[in-house]
Amino acid sequence: MQINQYCVYIITNNSNNVYYTGVTSDLKNRVLEHKGKIKTGFTAKYQCGKLVYFETFQWVDDAIAREKQIKAGSRKKKTDLIIGQNPDWNDLSYGWYD
Repeated sequence: MQINQYCVYIITNNSNNVYYTGVTSDLKNRVLEHKGKIKTGFTAKYQCGKLVYFETFQWVDDAIAREKQIKAGSRKKKTDLIIGQNPDWNDLSYGWYD
């Protein structure tokens, strides 16, 4: 039996001044799509490709609920989430694509 894993993530630009929150079942591939600007839209327009935060869930409904909770929160709450896991604002996907 396969265990599913769903991720809620936040990516930003190099200046850390634009946040995008999303949910995916394939974080590595989804971040690569953002980095490569595969799809036009918000993240391509604002140069978002730096993964600064993520959480994993077994159930998609839980991941979607968490994504909605994060999106509904203030910018300060998002910043606090990021700093709590990644105080140096490192790209958490660094080295994934070597």
